[in-house]
Amino acid sequence: VQLQASGGGLVQAGDSLRLSCTASGRTFSFYVMGWFRQAPGKEREFVAAIRRTSTTAYAASVKGRFTISGDAAKGTVSLEMNSLKPEDTGVYSCAASRTYTTTGPYDYWGLGTLVTVSS
Repeated sequence: VQLQASGGGLVQAGDSLRLSCTASGRTFSFYVMGWFRQAPGKEREFVAAIRRTSTTAYAASVKGRFTISGDAAKGTVSLEMNSLKPEDTGVYSCAASRTYTTTGPYDYWGLGTLVTVSS
């Protein structure tokens, strides 16, 4: 299984950005796909996730600004990020889990895409 994320870039505060992730391989085993981010000098943190049933979960810091969509069984997930803030800066990685909980564990990880939000 391989996951490939794309869509990162440099934007200004208040702008929007859309990230996409596509998986190849045994995607039929995915129950959840999610996005995580890691800011410089900080630990990786959960951002959002979507289950096969299309139910979603968000970190409190992004709720109302970010929207996750996709099809876990098909291995595709996107993250629409609006009203971006400098604290949203980080490397965003997509991941897939064979369990049904958005808290993981996540079994497969893709390389991240860098999002930089300038003030």
